[in-house]
Amino acid sequence: MKILITGNMGYIGPSVVRRLKASYPNSTLIGFDMGYFANCLTNEEILPECNVDLQYFADIRKCPKELLTGVDAVVHLAAISNDPMGNTFEDVTHDINFLSSIELAKKAKEAGVKRFVYASSCSMYGSADDAPRTETSPLNPLTAYAKSKVATEEELEKIADKEFVVTSLRFATACGMSERLRLDLVLNDFVACAVSSKKITILSDGTPWRPLINIKDMARAVDWAIKRQVADGEEFVAVNTGSDEWNYQVKDLAEAVARVIPGVDISINQNAQPDKRSYRVSFDLYKKLAPDYQPMVDLITSIKELKDSMEAMNFNNTDFRNSKFMRLKVLTGLRSKGLLTENLEWTEGKNGRYM
Repeated sequence: MKILITGNMGYIGPSVVRRLKASYPNSTLIGFDMGYFANCLTNEEILPECNVDLQYFADIRKCPKELLTGVDAVVHLAAISNDPMGNTFEDVTHDINFLSSIELAKKAKEAGVKRFVYASSCSMYGSADDAPRTETSPLNPLTAYAKSKVATEEELEKIADKEFVVTSLRFATACGMSERLRLDLVLNDFVACAVSSKKITILSDGTPWRPLINIKDMARAVDWAIKRQVADGEEFVAVNTGSDEWNYQVKDLAEAVARVIPGVDISINQNAQPDKRSYRVSFDLYKKLAPDYQPMVDLITSIKELKDSMEAMNFNNTDFRNSKFMRLKVLTGLRSKGLLTENLEWTEGKNGRYM
């Protein structure tokens, strides 16, 4: 079996690659990544890319169709991956997250790829405090990132058929330790605050709802999507991916971190403007479709994992929100050094490392 993983050098990619290597030990795993965050390693002794059989450094906007020859499944993680980046690079987000995703899917189908797994997001529900959202609930994307996910799903559904099975995993908000850690995610941010300063600063009033999922459980879901059984009418499935037990208000997450890390003070911005990005999600369909692939990593385990790993790397940066652990800071830093164009392409003369 040959599996192409786009965006494998990001936050989630290493966990996905590790899971697929264990599930398909005789497979050929191919990584495809732009390399924006290649140097954002945490405390690793080896490159996570040692777990793939081939690694390509290239722009997803220019993915050659020849690369898809003989590929059985595509796991499409590559994206401008959060709201701050999407808002700063709105046009690029549209091009990379939407246009390039559909172009990749069409090339994959033409090349005879059988399975296409798309990393989507529950953020497409936007503001949804009244009741947990199901897959049939109205979509209310509030950001460029969320809008790109909605548009891509709509087009993927048109492309899918019995020979090209598409699974869109509407992931809850990611959390957990990674070889390329991100701290621009709510739980990871809180643990970083607690470890570095013993003080958690909640930028909102603490009431917004967020569903969460550990990246190891995201990888389990990808594994399921590659091999899922397909009945008539299920050539395309969009499924909320997470666990009902992991719907939390932001303030509850902070309090959980404080229970694990004693002596932590919590500061809530009572004067904050209401955060419209608040939603609870129902994961009943995922439980029905993938009973053997349900999330296994709980909240406290995730917090302890982050805490222990940060302490092992002597993490003490109280100004981490201006560090390489924030993806937007990495991109703007590369831009300021003239390494990336305004369209987030590597500048001329820097392409020797890329396909």
